[in-house]
Amino acid sequence: MNSHIRPETAADYTAVYTINAKAFTQDGEAKLVAALRHNKDAFIPELSLVAVKGTEVIGYILFTKISIVSIDQKIFESLALAPVAVDPEYQQQGIGKALIQYGLDKAKALGYASVIVLGHEAYYPKFGFVPAVKWQIKAPFEVPENAFMGLELIPGSLTNVSGTVRYAREFDNV
Repeated sequence: MNSHIRPETAADYTAVYTINAKAFTQDGEAKLVAALRHNKDAFIPELSLVAVKGTEVIGYILFTKISIVSIDQKIFESLALAPVAVDPEYQQQGIGKALIQYGLDKAKALGYASVIVLGHEAYYPKFGFVPAVKWQIKAPFEVPENAFMGLELIPGSLTNVSGTVRYAREFDNV
């Protein structure tokens, strides 16, 4: 498929909302993205990415800043990958895979050391994600252990990290 990936612009907001609503069959993630854009402590414009075919936005991925807070309140900064969405018409064509790989590469180039994702335990390991329990990193809510995963963009960056992930407050409404 002839598509390319670029940072989202304000002109893409409506298309991104529609793609998230269609891909998730409800608008929780679409509303989350809209809300996160206003959180300057979490939102990273360079990691709000769209896949485009011609002039049509066909996919979207967002990485936001999170913290991993240890039991003694030490804070380690990381990223959350959420959401990733592809227009149903273009699914199963490698668009999601391309968005994820491009986003991970961009995050590493920007100096981020790790990424956390809550997702399908058979899909995300293709990108190197492993269950976060490996580092004693926990979700702030009940989730299947194998679905809550981490990835070291810089090898060893999570070695001495443990604790509970603290997402941006906007995630509380999803």
